Amino acid sequence: MRAGHPFPEGYSRRVTPAHSFSEPTNTEAIRVIGRFEAGRGIPDAMRTDVRMLGQLLGQVLREAGGDGLFEDVERLRLATIQAYDEETPDAFERAAAIAESFTVERADEVARAFTCYFHLVNLAEEHQRVRVLRERAGQPGREDAADTVATAYARLRTEVGDDEARRRLEGLRFHPVFTAHPTEARRRAVSSSIRRLSELLTQHDAASEGGSEEHRARRRMLEEIDTLWRTAPLRSQKPSPTDEVRTVMGVFDETLFTTVPHVYRRIDDALRGEDSGASAPVVPAFVRIGSWVGGDRDGNPFVTASVTREASQIAADHVLRGLERALERIGRTLTLASDDTPPSAEVTALWESFAAAEPALAAELATRSPDEPHRRVLLILARRVAATRRGDDSAQAYARPEELLEDLRAVQASLADAGAKRHAFGGVQHLIWQVETYGFHLTELEVRQHSQVHAKALAELEAGEAVSAQTEEVLEVFRAIADIQRDRGLRAAGRYVVSFTQAASDLANVHRLAHYALGDDAPVLDVVPLFETFADLQAAPGILEEAVTFPEFRERMAATGNRLEVMLGYSDSSKDVGPVAANLALYEAQEKIARWARESGIELTLFHGRGGALGRGGGPANSAILAQPPHSVDGRFKLTEQGEVIFARYGEPAIAMRHIDQVAAATLLASSPTEEQRTSRAAARYAEVASIMDAASRERFFSLVKAEGFAPWFATVTPMEEIGLLALGSRPARRGLSVESLEDLRAIPWVFAWTQARINLAGWFGLGTALDAVGDEALLVEAYREWPLLRTMIDNVAMSLAKTDERIARQYLALGDRDDLAQLVLDELATTRRWVIRLTGGESLLENKPVLQRAVQLRSPYVDALSLLQLRALRALRSAAEDPTGSGADAEQQRLLLLSVSGVAAGLQNTG
Repeated sequence: MRAGHPFPEGYSRRVTPAHSFSEPTNTEAIRVIGRFEAGRGIPDAMRTDVRMLGQLLGQVLREAGGDGLFEDVERLRLATIQAYDEETPDAFERAAAIAESFTVERADEVARAFTCYFHLVNLAEEHQRVRVLRERAGQPGREDAADTVATAYARLRTEVGDDEARRRLEGLRFHPVFTAHPTEARRRAVSSSIRRLSELLTQHDAASEGGSEEHRARRRMLEEIDTLWRTAPLRSQKPSPTDEVRTVMGVFDETLFTTVPHVYRRIDDALRGEDSGASAPVVPAFVRIGSWVGGDRDGNPFVTASVTREASQIAADHVLRGLERALERIGRTLTLASDDTPPSAEVTALWESFAAAEPALAAELATRSPDEPHRRVLLILARRVAATRRGDDSAQAYARPEELLEDLRAVQASLADAGAKRHAFGGVQHLIWQVETYGFHLTELEVRQHSQVHAKALAELEAGEAVSAQTEEVLEVFRAIADIQRDRGLRAAGRYVVSFTQAASDLANVHRLAHYALGDDAPVLDVVPLFETFADLQAAPGILEEAVTFPEFRERMAATGNRLEVMLGYSDSSKDVGPVAANLALYEAQEKIARWARESGIELTLFHGRGGALGRGGGPANSAILAQPPHSVDGRFKLTEQGEVIFARYGEPAIAMRHIDQVAAATLLASSPTEEQRTSRAAARYAEVASIMDAASRERFFSLVKAEGFAPWFATVTPMEEIGLLALGSRPARRGLSVESLEDLRAIPWVFAWTQARINLAGWFGLGTALDAVGDEALLVEAYREWPLLRTMIDNVAMSLAKTDERIARQYLALGDRDDLAQLVLDELATTRRWVIRLTGGESLLENKPVLQRAVQLRSPYVDALSLLQLRALRALRSAAEDPTGSGADAEQQRLLLLSVSGVAAGLQNTG
């Protein structure tokens, strides 16, 4: 190593193998790694990034743990890579032996090393995505060839005409709802370190090769990777609901608050070219952000009415600070003299009113901006927003966001009338978009509670006896909603989601409880049914038909233009009947509900309760939208976003912009005549195929999950019990004290545990048998090509299967004493993999999606290493539990297990 230089001798930006913590140390390693990487198609820039980050991590490992730690990591790394090499058939057994040979302390360090490596690889991959997006943006016409709102709108115009296309664009709505479901295994400190590394990687890209800035960026990256290595990867305690609120706020502060207006602007640029920014935009503020963080109390006793109040206050503080800064920033640049840009009477009145109320501050502003009336007024508006944030009891504080919008539009009109149109429809328009999108509340906070909790509370209240603490808390929630609405407007809170809605009375109970809490002063409520199980999905149309006859529903729908929101649960339905039958049931339920709403003149919004994992409705959202039944989207798409998905989709500005544009495009396009005809024709054409698949997959799924002793077997062959010990989120992992049946277990750990065991069963089990039951390969290939629902299902299963590993899975399944159940799983895995490859084409999974295939294959050996470490810890913990001496679980083995869980989650990414 060169004196005074922190990087390995000979390092440069040359293209080198990506898979290494350092340069390969021997000829065999070089040969194996080279063969493994052959044909992976890693872009040169990404290969260089991974290589550099891996080398820096290798240096950190040497400095922190000596050559011994580094060499142990390298031994296991090389063995897991060799396990994919046909010329070294014993490599997998050798890798397992290496993992077993470590002391617990060394295994702990090795697990941390691989976890750090995954964070760095994920960073490099994200950086490459951003690089590609920026390259496309710089090539005229390139991004317009992709699935964007601009191309969707152009297609709509050809199909429905200009006026109807414009109407649909004006009604466009994309509404992601952030939840606190515990699937983000990273600590916030780790996420922050990765974000700083991302900024340094960008600086490194911009620096001249070999120059001082490049060396400075590398030196700081080395320091940051050392921080990443030394930061405890596991939370010492579960986050509180308020902690979760503050974590989500980081996404708004760092990305969404400023990014969303740029999404609108980019679309307007694409639609109107040079006219964009010089006249009123055609793109509406179509994004609305919802949140369950601090509002979702279903099964979470730690979310109380006081937490809900605090969550709303925190969000309001963040958005008001953001608006204050934005007003000041744009105001300072609006140095337009009154001679050339005279103010309107409305703007002059704004200034005079403020000067009369705050003469000292007005005099200061006048001195600083003596002949710049528009600048002075925007700075006034910033002061008024600050007064609103502080809660000042004065006329300067805004009572509601509509007042700020009115003032901004007055400034915009004044600028436009004075000829300064670029300013009117440039920076000021961005401010208007931000207020329209976020109001004074930032997130539309939603409450969720279980229908049985409501029923129990009503029973107590109607009995006329002293109420329990739980019932008093239920009533206090309605008082909290009323307070939030009074302080921040109706959009700030008001949606009330009823989990496990099984009858129309479950929805009426919400209004009855609100009346008990506040009488005639009850808050305005949009009560949203959540249909989760297979039976509930089938019963949904009848329940809705009865519910809309209730006076409270009729009154609210009349006030909102006959709007109604209905939520569909993906997780529990999949756990209830298996992923195939659940997907088909969800499609059928949407089709029936949409038809009923259309016939009833109701503007329906379906709210999709999708998780990040494929077993919970995850996967690419835009393709899923285009597979929905006719009229079930109609320009409005709402879904839950949670855990690692929030940061993956919205944590980086360029990626967030691309994701929002893609989803909005699909939402706009889903109701085009050609798309609706395609989905409806395919549904009719393949109805018999769907029926056969439904029955066969459900029977196969039940043969597993309804087998005697399945639940305790599942808890034995996966780290399900131990996942509950991981401090992921504030919400408990299960409903009871133990898992005696599948109903005791929440859907998230059900999926998460199968993922950790490298089986991913929740995402695919039953599909192979379903396709076998149809049998006609030519028909199924045709269906895959023409039927969007089946294509989406197969593509998602292909991704799920690509992340399985049969060698690892067999070792987890061997932890149980049920060879019959283990063989059932393995047989179905083989059948499903065989069918998916036949339908998608090629000789292996994901050949039709090479970028995704590359991402999975590059990570697989490293995930294997962590899985082997997890298995050794799991075996030790299982042995301790069976020890008749009662010595109990080893805390060090438990820590190793939890470290490996965090690492596997980082490696597989969409785990929850």
